[in-house]
Amino acid sequence: MNRVLIDTNVLVHLLFKTLDDDTDALVRDYSTQVYISSTSVKEFIHLVQTGRIKTKTKKLEKKSVFELLEKDFHIEVLYTTKQHLEEFEKLPSVPNHNDPNDRLIISQALSNRLELVSSDLQFVNYRKYGLEFIKAKHTAKKKEKMKR
Repeated sequence: MNRVLIDTNVLVHLLFKTLDDDTDALVRDYSTQVYISSTSVKEFIHLVQTGRIKTKTKKLEKKSVFELLEKDFHIEVLYTTKQHLEEFEKLPSVPNHNDPNDRLIISQALSNRLELVSSDLQFVNYRKYGLEFIKAKHTAKKKEKMKR
């Protein structure tokens, strides 16, 4: 069974059906256990509340983010623990990447031995610290997808 942690940008593209076919298939495959960091959930909620993401999708009109994640997409929220923060404390910053939210998400992937799926190319720089990284791509057009 694959176990992956998706980044905030993957959630956005999953919701708007703009993930590339390979990433979409991985995330929707029932044999893949998909997690999302509580940090990504916080970021996503903030993006919606500040209008940076327009959610005129029916999936979010009458549901909480948690209901969407857990019931519609079968994604488990990975809450921050002391172990994650200890990993965060010892994880060095890499040049040109100082986002503490990203580093916490990376720390969670490392602590839980999860592959991290993101379109953020800065994450590649953390492979030298043991991060298993899968590069997600997105398409410009919305695609029709089956519900997972």
